[in-house]
Amino acid sequence: MDYMNLYNIWSTDSFFNEATRSELQAIKDDTKEIEERFYRSLEFGTGGLRGVIGAGTNRMNIYTVAKASAGLAQYIVASGEEAMKKGVAVSFDSRHFSPEFAEVTACTLAAYGVKVYLSDELRPVPMLSYSVRHFGAFAGVMVTASHNPPKYNGYKVYGEDGGQVTTDAANAILSNIEKFEDVRTIKMMDINEAIEKGLVTKFGSDVDKAYTKMLTELVIDKDAIDRQKDMSIVYTPLHGSGNKPVRRILEEVGFKNVHVVKEQELPDGSFPTVKTPNPEDPAALTMGIELAKSVDASIVVGTDPDSDRVGVAAKTIENGEVVYKTFTGNQMGIMLLDYILNSKKEAGTLPENSFAVTTIVSTKLAGAICKAYGVELQEVLTGFKYIGERIKFDDEFGNKHFQFGFEESYGYLSGLNVRDKDAVVATMLICGMAAQSFDKGETLFDRLNRIYEKYGYGFESAVSFTLEGKEGLEKIANCMTSMREELVASKNSADADKLIGVTGVKAVRDYASSVRYEFSDSVSTSEINLVKSNVLLYELGGDKGLDWACVRPSGTEPKLKIYFGIYASDEASAKARLEEVKKIMSEAVQAKLL
Repeated sequence: MDYMNLYNIWSTDSFFNEATRSELQAIKDDTKEIEERFYRSLEFGTGGLRGVIGAGTNRMNIYTVAKASAGLAQYIVASGEEAMKKGVAVSFDSRHFSPEFAEVTACTLAAYGVKVYLSDELRPVPMLSYSVRHFGAFAGVMVTASHNPPKYNGYKVYGEDGGQVTTDAANAILSNIEKFEDVRTIKMMDINEAIEKGLVTKFGSDVDKAYTKMLTELVIDKDAIDRQKDMSIVYTPLHGSGNKPVRRILEEVGFKNVHVVKEQELPDGSFPTVKTPNPEDPAALTMGIELAKSVDASIVVGTDPDSDRVGVAAKTIENGEVVYKTFTGNQMGIMLLDYILNSKKEAGTLPENSFAVTTIVSTKLAGAICKAYGVELQEVLTGFKYIGERIKFDDEFGNKHFQFGFEESYGYLSGLNVRDKDAVVATMLICGMAAQSFDKGETLFDRLNRIYEKYGYGFESAVSFTLEGKEGLEKIANCMTSMREELVASKNSADADKLIGVTGVKAVRDYASSVRYEFSDSVSTSEINLVKSNVLLYELGGDKGLDWACVRPSGTEPKLKIYFGIYASDEASAKARLEEVKKIMSEAVQAKLL
């Protein structure tokens, strides 16, 4: 059915509520906007849905959520009666309509006979992941758009292990979703009826207590925390779901001097005090830093709306003045990695066959750190679902021992009972690491500099081009196609140097075709043993032979992203080359997007 016919149905049929019909009737003369809303169904990717809130098949609303839930329900029904009884755990964050979307999810699943455990209030991603395992559920759903702007919401689906669903499962769910061509045919049960029939059960403090107890078992160097229990900490949940669980675990492990940014404490889907509720953006911590100055805090921590990412600033002295500086996701990742491995090795608790996991676009210094402790480092594609899979395959079902996982986008995980990035455990570990540093008479920046001095200087950065709407998606796709065509046509190193404008390209990994192209006087190829993904990674050699750049479309936002990593024996050389490569390649890619 074409987009105008769909628009006419949605804007006139009494099946759709009055708010939906009114919203659509208000754009009756805007053909382009109508096309944007109805030219496709909101894409269900490997992690679920994410989109702008509004009326239409290409928007997040109760009808598209019901459609996704009906497809998930059919997938579960096809998996058998036992899967239906195990059911689905459902939680939500502080975004607009998150509670409503969570209830629609529960009511739709219940209508198809699937048991549901529904959170009685907002709870973050890591607690949803944990609750899947806690209840022995067959699947999980988290209503969130993570750190996206306020106009977005989303729907993430989790598997039985508590990790995001596998590609095969996502494809099976999608095939069921596509069977519902008309959302008016989807069944939905009244929430009170579903509760009365035992198909929906609400959960709350029981999971809170179990999750918190589990986290206390992951504490590193409790003695240092006890000695530094009065360390001044500022925390901000950025209007999100981390407020209660983060404060609960900090109190439980012994920190007595935690200050919360009151203006950002309570849930608010408009995120009124920040430009974007993303701790990757240093500006998101501005209010936290101002509070830190007034209470002389040593550290500032901020979590995003679904509390799976965490940003950190710490006090230091520059030019004789007290300032608060932020850490990048890579810097915090290598600090936590070194903290965990070193502390366990000194305590004699680091097992043989230990491993850590990071992503192909994260810092290469992780490899040197792991090597120093005799720990295997595994690299996976971007997305924490792949880190979760390595935990399942190599620890839960294998003979190896997972120690830590991180990605450059401020996501970290320790422990086995959560299978997605966890800002709650990360906050606990970061504060514990700060306590250990202060106990040794150093700051967090002293700790970071020690790592650089030992393993070399590495600096990473990223550039994003935002291209919204149908036209934007087409430009991103055309850019990736053009870059691949030029790669395949390259015959030698001279051709390779023209690919992104940066000289010295040694090899290119095309994860979509699973082929690595290595350049010299000719081209040789080899196979990449990872799942296929729309990613191009350029190996650039450099001082330590580790430099790289990577291009990929975002899986959650209308963006084309470029990542960079440069490594050298001294700080100045690494930073200078990073800026050079970043400028040249960004201009080359941007030209292809015009």
